[in-house]
Amino acid sequence: MALYILLSSLTDEGRKTVKSKPDRIKEVNKEIEGMGAKVLGQYAVLGLYDFVNIIEAPSNETMAKISVALGARGTIQIMTLPAMTIDQFIKTLQ
Repeated sequence: MALYILLSSLTDEGRKTVKSKPDRIKEVNKEIEGMGAKVLGQYAVLGLYDFVNIIEAPSNETMAKISVALGARGTIQIMTLPAMTIDQFIKTLQ
């Protein structure tokens, strides 16, 4: 399974949803798992993005499907980054 960093920013509609239903955030995690991936970590952050998620998925295609499905709702804007552990990175360089 591959690792991905999902950076997301709430839209105006997304902020309204989170304010009125904060538990919606965890419901989305279940939806992600229903699409074939697993949320390994999730953080609310300050700055350009509102959330940072670490996701494990079987393929780029699965992650693309998830990103498009979530983004199409109009409540968040997403940047998806493929990632690797530092050990994997070092092994690649050797």
